[in-house]
Amino acid sequence: MRHPFIVTLCIAGAFALSACEKGIDTEAVDREFQGVNVIDGTNLNEVMLTVSDPNEAVAYFQRASKAEPERVDLLRGLAISLIRAKRHTEGVAAWARVVDHEEATNSDRVELADALIRNNEWDRAETVLDAIAPTHETYKRYRLEAMIADSNKEWDKADSFYETAVGLTTTPASVMNNWGFSKLTRGDYAGAERLFTQAIQNDNSLFTAKNNLVLARGAQGNYVLPVVPMTQIERAELLHSMGLAAVKRGDVVTGQGLMREAIDTHPQHFEAAARSLKALESNVVN
Repeated sequence: MRHPFIVTLCIAGAFALSACEKGIDTEAVDREFQGVNVIDGTNLNEVMLTVSDPNEAVAYFQRASKAEPERVDLLRGLAISLIRAKRHTEGVAAWARVVDHEEATNSDRVELADALIRNNEWDRAETVLDAIAPTHETYKRYRLEAMIADSNKEWDKADSFYETAVGLTTTPASVMNNWGFSKLTRGDYAGAERLFTQAIQNDNSLFTAKNNLVLARGAQGNYVLPVVPMTQIERAELLHSMGLAAVKRGDVVTGQGLMREAIDTHPQHFEAAARSLKALESNVVN
């Protein structure tokens, strides 16, 4: 990891000696260092896009883009970092600046649509996507198209877009989970259960899909936990979710039993389940 720094020092030393001994124009040296700094800066940009604290990246790209406002890569880095920091309103404005740049791409326009959706600006997001040529076929574009179709309750379009998105990625678990949730909201519980199961098969660490699967099964009156990998804490949380689904369906006694099992299963005090059970028992008594 230290090698590039050592090489840079060697270059600096070599140029310094050369300038002293041979009287080389120092402006030429500055031009050489400018080239080295561009390379180092590019690497630093990549590093800042993955730092653990996205607000540090925001500060870095704000300074860098202010110094060189014509560079689209710095504007793009700022927009990405703002979204990572969940500063969505600012992220929308930053992506709009990227899209206005002469070097903007269709991928940038898709990112603007994504930022708009995160900022709950669905109509603007739809307008942005509609303006992108249909030949720009990417996983993210179709995933966003599906989400917008969902929001408009255009179920056939949503299913078509979700299916296309699944075929354009090697990691379809999250989009399958979204598709399953769409089915769940429509009342197609069997279809939702199938998609959540497929999502877990593709990524068995996706707890959201496990929880949604339990809700889909509970909505059908099936109160047996699915056979999927789960930790003890996850098992307790899933039992709690299933208990809530049972109560929602009117199976109050079953729901109470599931909540007690969730409390007993959790390795620590399960506050959420305890509150749910207490509220449920109070209502039954009243």
